[in-house]
Amino acid sequence: MLIKYLGTGHTYEQKIGVFFLSDTRPIGIFDSGVGGLTVVKSLVEQLPRESFIYFGDTAHLPYGNKSREQLCQYARNIIAFLLDNDVKAIVVACGTHSSITLPEIEDDYPVPLLGVVKPGARAAVRTSRNKKIGIIATQASVNSGSYSKSISAIDGDCQVFANACPRFVPLVESGQLAGAEVEEAVQEYIDPLLEKGIDTLVLGCTHYPFLLPILKKHAGTSVRLVDPASETVEELKTLLTQEQILNGSGKGAGRFLVSGNDQSFYKVGSLLLGNLIHNAEKVNLAK
Repeated sequence: MLIKYLGTGHTYEQKIGVFFLSDTRPIGIFDSGVGGLTVVKSLVEQLPRESFIYFGDTAHLPYGNKSREQLCQYARNIIAFLLDNDVKAIVVACGTHSSITLPEIEDDYPVPLLGVVKPGARAAVRTSRNKKIGIIATQASVNSGSYSKSISAIDGDCQVFANACPRFVPLVESGQLAGAEVEEAVQEYIDPLLEKGIDTLVLGCTHYPFLLPILKKHAGTSVRLVDPASETVEELKTLLTQEQILNGSGKGAGRFLVSGNDQSFYKVGSLLLGNLIHNAEKVNLAK
């Protein structure tokens, strides 16, 4: 039996005379485009009862060549919109935002904000055997040194080698996940890291896991690939449990919103996630 507690997004579920708090408010998730759908995929698998609102800032991608000031303004506009939609937590499902803007703004809001860099760093340190870790990310993320700093804070003995991959995001956003152009880009970006002797490779942009098959094939069996999306959702689950804001009943639902071309997002998103995406709504956040 579910009893609605008026004025909040909570319900109380009664089981054998005991009441369990259940928070039905959605989780906010945002990225520059389709990349953060890797987080959505993990969320649906690990927390199927949770609803979510996904925002792809397609009007401004790619993020890798944007200034810190631009990125902060984009993030604040998106977070304000998500808060207006009564989200209970926000996942910054973007390596660039997690690297550049999240450290500046994470204490400015009334709901928990969780990025992908720290969970990815923890997974990398746990995975590596020889303490040589490769990072592939956007130029902005590489320039920030966010992964290197986070990994060093966990284990100062680790060596971190980072490489920017500016061709990857446009390839994924266009739905081009295989073929000669993708293989050429993978070789260009991954070979210098393999030459350093890495045994772990962090996919430091949420777009990159969509290239996982070809990345895994090129890196070889001796290199383990780390997808921060799964690790991030694991930490989200822990956070929601600690804050007692898990949704304890029913099945979650999702909304997909974009700032730019909604048809392009829907087409590529459907290719990546199948029938999980029924439509994409276009929203103008300009102020």
